Amino acid sequence: MTTLAGTSTDAFWATSLRRWNTVCWALFAWMAVGIAALGDGPARYTALAMLAGVALAFAVLHRFPDNPVLRPHGYLVVLVLALGGLAYLGTSYAALFMVTLPHYWMFGRTPRISLGFLGLATVTTLTGSWVQQGWSAEFFGKTAVGTLIVVAVGVLIGLWARAVVEQSTERARLIAELERTQSELSEAHQRQGAADERERMAREIHDTLAQGFASIVVLAEAARAGLGSDPGRSARQLRSIESTARENLAEARELVGSGGQAGGAASGSVTLTLCRVLDRFAEDTGLAVEAELTEMDCDQQTRIALLRCTQESLANVRKHAGASTVGVVLARRPDGVELEITDDGRGFVVEESAGFGLDGMRKRLAELGGRLTVTSSVGDGTRILAVLPSGGRQRP
Repeated sequence: MTTLAGTSTDAFWATSLRRWNTVCWALFAWMAVGIAALGDGPARYTALAMLAGVALAFAVLHRFPDNPVLRPHGYLVVLVLALGGLAYLGTSYAALFMVTLPHYWMFGRTPRISLGFLGLATVTTLTGSWVQQGWSAEFFGKTAVGTLIVVAVGVLIGLWARAVVEQSTERARLIAELERTQSELSEAHQRQGAADERERMAREIHDTLAQGFASIVVLAEAARAGLGSDPGRSARQLRSIESTARENLAEARELVGSGGQAGGAASGSVTLTLCRVLDRFAEDTGLAVEAELTEMDCDQQTRIALLRCTQESLANVRKHAGASTVGVVLARRPDGVELEITDDGRGFVVEESAGFGLDGMRKRLAELGGRLTVTSSVGDGTRILAVLPSGGRQRP
């Protein structure tokens, strides 16, 4: 099917062009019958030959649009010459001119070329009529005026149709671009979601399994060192190793089962959970733990955040601080919940800390709208302050 060159037409325009081509074929047949019935002499055969040439050229181009012999501009040349010849022979050419007007736009490639061929058709038609009629009133009043009106209407309709098709093409391009952008955004969101999930899983593993394994290593080393001198203490440490391993196993199962959203903190009171953690820490390390924990119930996310901050802080005290006393304060403030953990260890330079633990705590608290403040200096111990917005309610 013939389409507007260089543009993409939708189903409406495709259907319209098919119908117009059908009209063209009906006109060719009607004109052939009329010329054969009404014409006489050599002019009749010449007109039939011209009409047959136009019909044959259109059929070849319509059926084989990519043929190497007859190109679109070649067909327009044939059409222009045939219209001029039919006008010279005095045969009715007006109907052919009107019905083939869309062909100049379909095969012209560009508006300038289409208007050029349409202008040539107008000139050849008027020239043929002038040679046949001369400078007569009929030529000026009927042929010239009628032809110019038809051409003007054809130009307006052609420009309008091309503008509509170009708008449709641009709209289709914008829609395709929008769909491509949406697809890219969706892929970006998926990649970001996967990255966030990996980071969350890494943080959970670090805060749970890694800390548990570190405790097991420390306890195993202490138990092995005390096997000969203090069997009772070594036995307690072995029990702690067993308990920690069981807890780690439970944490691992919970991580796998919940897709990275490990719980760890029992529902209800966060205070009871922190008490168990502190008791285990004091038993395993032998350090003095001074705790001041306000009784309060928190939502699950707040409980988990407070628990993980406590576990990470205590793990850092165990591995790095060399402290003798640890203080833990959990309090309800007007702007939320505060967890403060201090030690009298060796301290460190906060700006030079490159560990994953502190960064993980900051991100965990930030996700809940909280913040983490770390205060420390070499030889003066460390203070960790975690603040969360109102996520808990103080018990009466």
